[in-house]
Amino acid sequence: MRIFGVVIGLVVAFSGVMARADGEKAGNFDYYVMALSWSANWCALEGDARGEDQCLPGKGLTFTLHGLWPQFENGWPAYCRTTARDPSRSQSAAMQDIMGGAGLAWYQWKKHGRCAGLSAEDYYATARKAYGSVVIPDIFTKINKSLDVPASVVEEAFLAANPKLSKDMVTVTCEAGMIEEVRICLNKDLSPRPCGSDTIRDCTLTDAALGAVR
Repeated sequence: MRIFGVVIGLVVAFSGVMARADGEKAGNFDYYVMALSWSANWCALEGDARGEDQCLPGKGLTFTLHGLWPQFENGWPAYCRTTARDPSRSQSAAMQDIMGGAGLAWYQWKKHGRCAGLSAEDYYATARKAYGSVVIPDIFTKINKSLDVPASVVEEAFLAANPKLSKDMVTVTCEAGMIEEVRICLNKDLSPRPCGSDTIRDCTLTDAALGAVR
């Protein structure tokens, strides 16, 4: 019985790994997660150290598109096998206005975009359409000094600005005490849908830092 229990344990563990295995076949996924990063906080956590153009003063960026991620109901694919050509430099550069940088656009294609089963051009177009389908609340453009806010307030602002969204379709994440991302779950046709249980991980901080718009 003990050996049988060990075998079952290994099968369960292996199944968990497979749900997040790299190299899946492109196009095999259930829905999208669109991740929107608070630009000032991303710069504080990563971008400043790398000298990213996105982080220069005067950019005025609020929530930028971090990525559009194919997702399973439990887990996610990454670095998928595809015959689609990689995007050209100009195609990646054209995403800077909503993603902040061509390098991020290329990386998102490499890790996540290949899993969508689309050409690079169509994946970028789909990501742009997804970003355009959500209203970024105007109040965030007015943040001219760093604030400490409950993460729930950020979620509520998005729900108020986007009546088609409900709480189970949106999650706010934090890192190092800062608001990191707003993640919104979308069907393959980009209509809103409830997030999977492994995607809903709401930050519960009541004093999460929200850096001033640069």
